[in-house]
This record gives sequence, structure tokens and C-alpha cells, in this order.
Amino acid sequence: MNEDERHMRRALELAARGLGRTSPNPAVGAVVVREGLVVGEGYHRQAGTPHAEVHALRRAGEQARGADLYVTLEPCSHRGRTPPCVDAILASGVRRVVVATQDPNPRVCGRGIARLRDAGLQVEVGLLEREAARLNEFFFTYVTRQRPFVALKTAMTLDGKIATGSGDSRWITGVPARQRVHRLRDVYDAILVGAGTVIKDDPLLNTRLDAPGTRDPVRVILDSWLDIPAESRVVTTARRQRTIVVCARGADASRAQRLARAGVEVLELEAEEGLVPPARIMEALAARELTSVLVEGGAQVNAGLLEAGLVDKVFWFIAPRIFGGERAPSPVGGSGVQRACEAIALREVEIERIGEDLLVTGYL
Repeated sequence: MNEDERHMRRALELAARGLGRTSPNPAVGAVVVREGLVVGEGYHRQAGTPHAEVHALRRAGEQARGADLYVTLEPCSHRGRTPPCVDAILASGVRRVVVATQDPNPRVCGRGIARLRDAGLQVEVGLLEREAARLNEFFFTYVTRQRPFVALKTAMTLDGKIATGSGDSRWITGVPARQRVHRLRDVYDAILVGAGTVIKDDPLLNTRLDAPGTRDPVRVILDSWLDIPAESRVVTTARRQRTIVVCARGADASRAQRLARAGVEVLELEAEEGLVPPARIMEALAARELTSVLVEGGAQVNAGLLEAGLVDKVFWFIAPRIFGGERAPSPVGGSGVQRACEAIALREVEIERIGEDLLVTGYL
């Protein structure tokens, strides 16, 4: 590993600290190096606060003059919630900027790099580009597709069941696997389930980790006709954890008012054949600056999102247990494909052992 790569990998490590905290902004890390020594580091912590480059340059101070700056994403050249990072870089006296990947945001893409080059700085682009893009897959999807990045998480037995025939599903996987799920909740902006999951399991859908600084995702409940009980935990805790219930336009007004009084945001959208189309839901969530959604729904919610082509990634936990039973549900409902060659295929598949369970991840 050469020096440039080593410093960029450090910048990526720093950027990862901001995952789940910077939305709708990207997670970015920066490192300032002078004569082979790191003189400043920083990462973007939260939208509306200084960007990674500013943190790193402030720490470097006068030592930034003549130094190299490594940054995981193209510096911004426009004024948003904060001043342009390009201005801070030019004022710092940095001589060389190494950028992992361009920013896909049309307000930035290529402009920050061009301004730096026009000012006489040496700018190199593309070092660890793939890793940098993966790190910001939430942000990249959000700005290029105008919807959140959607990951589907499910847990099933060896024979493909997510519950027994009687509906019992606690617990399919072991404690280590469940802890991994909570770490996912900590970085995704929102967690999405259907009303059936709330009615059957009465979940809290929060993050439970024994670590400082964890955060709860926004809870999104798909409930076309507002059937979830007023005493369900997602309703009674709505003032502590932001909760959105998506319903069909024309749903019972008294039920909507009851939820609103409890602190729930009731989001009414146009339905088609009694259901709000998944694409419409994702568009509405993006409008609320939610850049990533972790789906922990049942078979019908999963099927609806898959059939709409809205799932970007899956986290598929497999437990070495067998439930059996023809009536026991599987992770994906719907009509399914008719021919094996029509199956949804995953790419970049990884298999990991977590305790006694397996986790299969992959992109669609």
C-alpha cells in the first residue's frame, strides 16, 4: 500500500463515523498531510455543521500550507447550509488535493474539482473510488434517483420460514445476529414495516445497543386504512421517536386525528386498488430528507418493494433451524416469478457467519 492509499483509507475510516448522522448530506472524511506527517483530520458530523475538509484544515492550521489534502468526496463549491469547502481549501494554502470520487449532486459534480484546478492546485481524482462510492451509497442513490436507498432485512430458518404456522417468530436468529440488526438501525435513516407487523408483534423498532451515541431510526408504518391500535408501542412512544404512518387518502379521519394527537405524523397519499404504490411512498420519504430505509416487513411488504424494483440491497439472515409446516410464511409473498430464469439475482454476494447464523448480503 503506497502513502496516498494509506491516507485515503484513513479518510474513509473517518467518513464512516458520520454514517447515519449526516443526512441528507454525504458522510465525508478528510486528512491533511505535510511532508509525510498527518497534521489534520476531520469528518462531517451532522448536516448544518462544518464539513470534513474544514475540520481537518482547522486542525492543521498553518501547517496546511504546502500540504496534501485527502478527501473522500469532491469538495463542494456552492453555498448550502455551510459555506463552500473549496473556499476554505484555497485559503488554507494546500498545494495538492486527492479526491476519491466526484460528487453526483448536479450542484457540485465536477465544479469543485474545476475550481481547484483553475486556482492552480494539483488535483487527482479516483483513488479508492469504488470504496468511496459504496460508503456513500445512501447519498448517491438519494441524489441520482430522488429516492432513499432501500435495504431489505429478513431472518428465516433453514427451510425458508419467517414464523411458524401459528405466527410465532421469536426468536429465529441468535443474539449476535440480532445485535447486527441493531447496528444497521443505527445507521439507516428510517425503518419500515407494515401494519401487520405492528398488530402481530407490537415492536418498538428502536436501536438497542450498549454503546454511547446510538440513534433511533425514523419509524415508517404502512397502514392504508389506519388499523394499528392506539395502544401499540410505536404510537405511545411517538413523541420520543419520530414515527410516520403512511395511509391511503380518504382513510378514517378520526383515526388519523387520534394518531396525530399521540405525536404520529400521518402521511396521506393517493392509493391504487387500496394500496399506496411503493414508489410514491419512497418519493414522499425522500422529500422528508430520509436518504436510507431499512425494511423489516413481512412477506407482502417485501414482495411489493421487490416487484416495484425498489430494493437496492438485502441482509438475509439464515438460522440453522427448521420450522416446517405448509402454512408457515416465507420472507417474500406476492405472485412470484413463473420461471426459474426470471428469479431476482444478487450480485456482489457476501456470506458471513454470525454466531450460529449466516448472513447473506448482496445488491440487486
